[in-house]
Amino acid sequence: TTSDKQGNYHLEFPAGTHKIQFSFVGYLSLIRTIKFQPGDNLHVDILLTQRAVNLNTAVVSAGKFRQKLSDITLSMAVIKPNFIQNTNTLNMENAVNKIPGVEVLDGQASIRGGGGYSYGAGSRVLILVDNLPILTADASQVKWNFLPIENIDQVEIIKGAASALYGSSALNGVINIRTAWPGLQAKTRITAYGGFYGKPIRQELAWWWTKHPVMTGIRFSHSQKLKQTDLVLGADALKNDGYRQDNYEKHIRFNFKLRHRSKKTEGLSYGLNSNIQWQNTSDFFIWQNADSGAFLQVAGATAPTKAFRFNADPWIAFFDTHHNEYSLHTRYFKVRNRFATNPDKNNESALYYGQYQYHRRFHKLLELSAGFSGLYGNTHSELYGNHKNRTLALYAQTDFKWNARFFTSLGFRWEDYHLDIHDHESAPVFRAGINYHLATYTFLRASFGQGFRFPSVAEKYTANSLGSINVFPNPDLKSEKGWSSEIGLKQGFKIKNWRGFLDLAAFWTQYRDMIEFTFGIYKPDSATIPTIHDLGFKSLNIGNARIQGIEFNIHGSGKLANHLILSAFAGYTYKNPIDLSLADTVQNKILKYRYRHSAKGDLAFQYKKIEAGFTILYHSFMERIDKAFEDRILGFEIFKGLKNYRQIHDKGSMVLDLRLAYNFPKQIRLSLLINNLTNREYMGRPGDIRPPRSFQLQFRWSL
Repeated sequence: TTSDKQGNYHLEFPAGTHKIQFSFVGYLSLIRTIKFQPGDNLHVDILLTQRAVNLNTAVVSAGKFRQKLSDITLSMAVIKPNFIQNTNTLNMENAVNKIPGVEVLDGQASIRGGGGYSYGAGSRVLILVDNLPILTADASQVKWNFLPIENIDQVEIIKGAASALYGSSALNGVINIRTAWPGLQAKTRITAYGGFYGKPIRQELAWWWTKHPVMTGIRFSHSQKLKQTDLVLGADALKNDGYRQDNYEKHIRFNFKLRHRSKKTEGLSYGLNSNIQWQNTSDFFIWQNADSGAFLQVAGATAPTKAFRFNADPWIAFFDTHHNEYSLHTRYFKVRNRFATNPDKNNESALYYGQYQYHRRFHKLLELSAGFSGLYGNTHSELYGNHKNRTLALYAQTDFKWNARFFTSLGFRWEDYHLDIHDHESAPVFRAGINYHLATYTFLRASFGQGFRFPSVAEKYTANSLGSINVFPNPDLKSEKGWSSEIGLKQGFKIKNWRGFLDLAAFWTQYRDMIEFTFGIYKPDSATIPTIHDLGFKSLNIGNARIQGIEFNIHGSGKLANHLILSAFAGYTYKNPIDLSLADTVQNKILKYRYRHSAKGDLAFQYKKIEAGFTILYHSFMERIDKAFEDRILGFEIFKGLKNYRQIHDKGSMVLDLRLAYNFPKQIRLSLLINNLTNREYMGRPGDIRPPRSFQLQFRWSL
């Protein structure tokens, strides 16, 4: 028999002794021997043990149903909650940025070079929380510190176009943050931490410090079952002074999840998830110069902001005894920003989203997921005016198991988009994939998926200035389209008690009418001679682009010796991202703001009560940026000293983080974390020198 979503099941036996095997994807199977007397009615609860990171890890994002990681037809990375907790990740951006093949540049997520830098507007990677989109209605932007890291089940990252299942903004991939439900036992976790930034290797960068900037925070989570109701509570508070002038963050966030399982109607459940946050921040954009002013804001660029964010997600689901599952999930997501010194930049937006889905498993051979969704966005902004957008979509995907070795996946989506009255577009997309088990632990896969992205309101209509940088609107901006394909091989292995898998993938992505944030001179038609006020950025359809490359990953965990446990992952990604719109005579045709080579990894050792971990991140030199950042335009230098700085720092960067922990009795854990151990000076986007060495002390108590 098969249980329902809550684990309820029913079996009938004749009197006697019987062996029952319990199994679930991602967990170790368990066999129970049970004796029945005539007329017996037994209630048997089973608790399965979750497997370590291996080929049987259960994921849901690839097909919107639970399946083994080894069976999916595309590349996917999984982040477990222990990694987030043990590295004391301050927000989800930091955790995602440590995954091979994924880059987050100034808040902008990119998978395998699919995205560059666009000043926070428009994302080719769709961010989900519990399978629902969490990008803002105005800028299609993710608010990383809003995501509930204190209650994570696991994070699933699809590498490649996923528009067939998820629609616009999934052109480059999907990051799905799945939050946890209670287990059989109530659980409470309190995490408190504090730390400070050390002096950078160049002392002149922090000449203005009167003391070391500090960061402090506390997190709380609680989950328990209350008869037919599941309850999850969470909270997070952070104060980070920042290591640069006027670059700080203060926030407080609360969230809860409720799920009730009906007693009257078997298989019926419903609930409400919600998250609310208040924050006070100031971002850093332009330095004064590359030397003593690299940590100082240029005049006029400071933008203190007070923000409010809130989402509420009512839902209902029904699972019957014939393997039919019906669900309706909805989301209301509100964002409001208030600028104390620049009230003309105030903005707010609201997103309304609903998704109905039907899923059925037919005789263990065919999985069908189908549904429709609707999105409505309402934006009020001094920067880009008032706008309304709506999207309607139909989708379906089948995953068929032809035999014990051969799987296929086919998906389709049709999406209809309206922005205000005049902008209207429809887009059908398809995807297909295969997975073939060459041997017991050898899996060959191939996939092809089309993708698209409608430009955000902010990309089309923003008119803004930040210091000497202007941002110009482009109402004529068109949607970008493309496709991605890959072929991959996954090989499982076991070395005594240590097991894991190797994964090798070759990928090819193609874009048409690609949108890039482009610097230039954009003078109005009425002007004959451009001035400094005509310099700035505009979102443009640059033409066609092609990204090819390879990626290699290794994951493993297990015992190396008595009491010594090693968990590890590492990956290398090579990308060749080419701007096909440039003339053949142009020497460097690489797309802007990309790294050609990147390598990332994490090693975690545990010996009895002592733990140690190392995280390594390597990026090659960012070969191409907007020339205006390095050259004088109309006699004006935007980032002073940047050209000379890039000529000196042209070898890429490697950053090492270290953590040490001791587990005391009563589930108390104390950790020391040193980020950027070697105090390496390195840069993200132009003018963005990343944090110097920092020290943190974390206290965690699990009840």
